[in-house]
Amino acid sequence: MHALAISESELQERRERVFLVMAGVFLCAMTMLNVIGITKFVQIGPIQVAVGVLAYPLTFLCTDLISELYGRKRANFLVTVGLFLNGFILLVMGLANALPGIDPSIQPPWQTLSLSQSVGLPSGASVSGEVELFGLMYAMTTGAIFASMFAYVTAQYVDVYVFHFLKEKTKGKHLWLRNNVSTLVSQLVDSFAVISITFGAVYLAGGMSLSTVLGLMLSNYIFKMISALLDTPIIYFLVGRLKPYLGLDNDSLIANQDVK
Repeated sequence: MHALAISESELQERRERVFLVMAGVFLCAMTMLNVIGITKFVQIGPIQVAVGVLAYPLTFLCTDLISELYGRKRANFLVTVGLFLNGFILLVMGLANALPGIDPSIQPPWQTLSLSQSVGLPSGASVSGEVELFGLMYAMTTGAIFASMFAYVTAQYVDVYVFHFLKEKTKGKHLWLRNNVSTLVSQLVDSFAVISITFGAVYLAGGMSLSTVLGLMLSNYIFKMISALLDTPIIYFLVGRLKPYLGLDNDSLIANQDVK
């Protein structure tokens, strides 16, 4: 009844606004992972996670919501846009790192760090003495961005595929099942890939033990697994509220039509 009381143009505007918000949250969380990435690890109870991972579970919530309400094409489109944004971040950072800096005599003092001792990098190399702040940040995050790109595109496409596979098998029922299983499987892929690629060089160089690497993988996955389970009531709440707002009913989901 609610959907019949408003025009089709207003419904379309609502659908685009909601998609824009979810896409914005998705891209913001994904970009944060790349920008702050592994610059700091935090302790949450018994697990240790990189600060960039804290908002990352939101990306899977967003793709599951978009898959449910807008269909596979829209979800895959957003994942592809995110992949290109990863590449754009790498391009800008690489260009900035390649360009020569300004005269040191006029360079702001906070742009140069004086390290009292050698600092190890994710690549396995180390730096010491006076270093440029951006150069250090570039060295700390570039490998993580590459790892993120590979893990991200693999995990997100797996998430969308498993979600729709289960939706088809259950004939659109049991939202909790496809939401949790798709996220748990895809985040297992993500946790293994991103830690392996990010810290693989450090481990091979002898700067990190296998138990530490496995511990980081497990910690990341446990955090993401808990987040996935906790977002089940959230996705039920949002789907329940958004379906009537977007002019949907239980028998006619946008997901079966792919919103234009």
